[in-house]
Amino acid sequence: MHIRPASGVDLAAIRRIVAAAYTKYTARIGKPPGPMLDDYAARVRAHQVWVIELGGTVAGLVVLLPEADHLLLDNIAVDPSWHGKGLGRALMDFAEAEARRRGYAEMRLYTHATMTENRALYPHLGWTETGRGRQDGYDRVFFRKNV
Repeated sequence: MHIRPASGVDLAAIRRIVAAAYTKYTARIGKPPGPMLDDYAARVRAHQVWVIELGGTVAGLVVLLPEADHLLLDNIAVDPSWHGKGLGRALMDFAEAEARRRGYAEMRLYTHATMTENRALYPHLGWTETGRGRQDGYDRVFFRKNV
């Protein structure tokens, strides 16, 4: 498994993975989840996306956004056909290492309130819920983690 910065040639795979990972939440939320609406070409140009490859195939991605006092884990997605292979955990570990490399002491993320799977997972990975609220038209649950 190899994690590298995304490039323009990865855009089709990125969009496919995001759609595969998030479409199932559309009915639950009542509209497409935020990651399905993101401009991944702009994110790639801004060097904010990394992909994970297995056997030369892009199987997942992570979007990291630098903020003044923390690194925001904006999106993490793994192609459902690759679930259970440790890719999500490898991307989370990469994100934390990247935060430390950049000199951040804290990471943050958010998830939709109806994404109960994520809300249950993040505390097991050391994340602490810090609040809930409406942001950009979505009901979100906010988390933080010291790195």
